[in-house]
Amino acid sequence: MAELPVPKQEQIIFEDKNLYACLANYPIAKGHVVAVWKRDVSDLHLLKRKDYEHLMDVVDEVRNAMLAALKIEKVYLIYMDETQHVHWHLVPRYNEKGLNVLEEKPKKLKEFGLAEKIKAKLELL
Repeated sequence: MAELPVPKQEQIIFEDKNLYACLANYPIAKGHVVAVWKRDVSDLHLLKRKDYEHLMDVVDEVRNAMLAALKIEKVYLIYMDETQHVHWHLVPRYNEKGLNVLEEKPKKLKEFGLAEKIKAKLELL
């Protein structure tokens, strides 16, 4: 399996013993978040039901926090297993519609302030 980069502490929005959610290292939109399962699991269908439900509950809560913090109406949930490691991309939709958001050129994350803003909304949920 591909080795996933360890996020910087200031990128982290949520973390527990099973997973973390953080700002993406190479976001395709401002506020792009990844939710990553910590154990090596190559595909969603290999998670136990309780683990899958926990993952999706966290994804749902982080999405709701993103909607509030970023003042947007839509967050795309994208599951791609190119790294063969369970993780979700939560991509905010601003003015782009449909798959146009995927045509953005990712740039290295340099500003981490949105993590605290989203985390604050997450704590309110």
